[in-house]
Amino acid sequence: MNTPVKKPGASQNWKTEESLDLYQVDAWGKGYFGINELGHVVVRPGADASREIDLFDVVQGLAARDLHTPVVIRFSDILAHRLRHLADAFGTAIAENEYKNRYAAVFPIKVNQQRLVVEEVYRYGKEFGFGLEAGSKPELLAVMSITENAPDRLIVCNGFKDESYIEAVILATKLGRLIIPVVENFEEIHLILKQAQRYGVRPRIGVRVKLASEGAGRWRESAGEKSKFGLFISEILDLHALLKQHDMLDCLQLVHCHPGSQLQDIRRVKDAINELAHVYAELKLMGAGLQYIDIGGGLGVDYDGSGTNFESSMNYTLNEYAGDVVYRIKSVCDARRVPHPMIISESGRAIAAHHSVLVFDVLGSSKLDQFRVAGRVEEDYHGTEPVPQPVKDLFDSYRSVNERRLVECYHDALGAREQALQMFNLGYLGLEFRGLAERLYWATCAKIRDLCRKLDKIPEELEDMETMLSDTYFCNFSVFQSLPDSWAIGQLFPIMPIHRLDEKPSRNAVLADITCDSDGKIDRFVHPRETKRTLEVHEIIPSEQYYLAAFLVGAYQETLGDLHNLFGDTHVIHIRLHDEGGWWIEEIVKGDTANKVLEYMEYDTDELSPRLARDCERAVREGRITLAEGQAVKRFYETELDGYAYLEGE
Repeated sequence: MNTPVKKPGASQNWKTEESLDLYQVDAWGKGYFGINELGHVVVRPGADASREIDLFDVVQGLAARDLHTPVVIRFSDILAHRLRHLADAFGTAIAENEYKNRYAAVFPIKVNQQRLVVEEVYRYGKEFGFGLEAGSKPELLAVMSITENAPDRLIVCNGFKDESYIEAVILATKLGRLIIPVVENFEEIHLILKQAQRYGVRPRIGVRVKLASEGAGRWRESAGEKSKFGLFISEILDLHALLKQHDMLDCLQLVHCHPGSQLQDIRRVKDAINELAHVYAELKLMGAGLQYIDIGGGLGVDYDGSGTNFESSMNYTLNEYAGDVVYRIKSVCDARRVPHPMIISESGRAIAAHHSVLVFDVLGSSKLDQFRVAGRVEEDYHGTEPVPQPVKDLFDSYRSVNERRLVECYHDALGAREQALQMFNLGYLGLEFRGLAERLYWATCAKIRDLCRKLDKIPEELEDMETMLSDTYFCNFSVFQSLPDSWAIGQLFPIMPIHRLDEKPSRNAVLADITCDSDGKIDRFVHPRETKRTLEVHEIIPSEQYYLAAFLVGAYQETLGDLHNLFGDTHVIHIRLHDEGGWWIEEIVKGDTANKVLEYMEYDTDELSPRLARDCERAVREGRITLAEGQAVKRFYETELDGYAYLEGE
């Protein structure tokens, strides 16, 4: 790979350590990300600073291969490290608590259903005995094909089930899979018994418990008595009686709960595990053949790095989580004198989030502080009409700005601008004067903002001045496709430039995507104490590409993305760390072409080019274009149909 060269224009007064602090890289990066001396973001797949990949170098290398941004870059080695980290945390907790069984994760493929990701998780998880979780019949069909010849690796089946779903489970059992369907509603047990009798199989059966313990955060209602899935205790007792009636109590082998997703408060985790452990112990004493306790998902990701009880963070560590889970299950089992069950978790977000990065380029910007005025009528206005009073007042406000009268001058400018707009709407103010009023108002606000930056304490009325005057950076990606949780639930993702980090960023911006939708923007950014409304960015250099990246996007984002404005899947590249240093490309998954996204919407793409060709022939016949021009139009159209759905530079 090419070795990047440090630019001679890098700031001498700004250090990369300051960029690390500004963007809180160490806090949310958990050792996987850093900044090198070139001012580039680096990826450390093993959380080892001695072995790293220059992300900017990767993006340039991809561009040289005609793989342009936006692009999702997956670092497979991070995925492997996350699985090991999870196994080690529970291994340590099991040893410290003298727990008499083991732990295994099952990866819920709904978190990231892309085949390459699921296969990598399954491959890397082999040494730890980790398995997979399916939440639907199509997911189970995919899992069945991936898990051949692995009779000791668990498959957990969640979600609502019809008869064919259950039949698939029973057939997988006959094929030698270690597979457990989890009863989500009572009717499913009858389907299981029916198919088990039909195929002569004694299945392993699980049951999800509808916990009384409440969840926390955005998904608090996924736990508790009003939760979507699970059986009430009275229903579990009925299920117990039914299995006993069929002499199948030994088949009831797993109890399951779902305490919620992205649990930010460790107290909720403890409450849920404690309750589930008591259910396990009671059923075990009642003769059930329980061997597994599935604590579900919920293990959080610290997206903002604050380590707090905030919905985009978590107030505990992975080691603390594992320790609490093991301790509480052991304590209940020892008190009730029942064997320790094998512990299962479905921690998909914590496994997958860190390994994917979305990189996109900035196309341009809109700036509210771009307006320049001299502040004198004779220099800023060259017309002959008398200057209206509101415009005169705006001139006065601009000239009067000083540190002692900041709030007063702002109020004066705001009032004068409103009067000018009213006069324009009534037809008493011409377009030229409205434009002059606009320039004066924003120039006054910029002058006030610049003086506020020098104050120790900013007046309350002017605290939002930075946000109000922030730039809009237009970025080549779709929020709805690549960061749907940012739009749908306000999820925070760490976002920062991937280069020029040895320069002090001089602009504050919100990010707008390229969809024709006002919601297609990001205006909330990570901060250790409060959510920022703008992102610190660098001035765009017209002759250079400027790249930003969103991190921790490996969970749910690719699966939930939609086709707003027909912006489809981005390129996806799997990058590996080379044993001898540097990086190499393991897999390339090309992004959607215009042809492909049109097919999704049921356009007959075989008919698109012929229709345009007929139109070109008609235009040639009527003399509106030449034959050469007609051929050029057809070539252009066909090329664009086969081209990337996103914007591409020259």
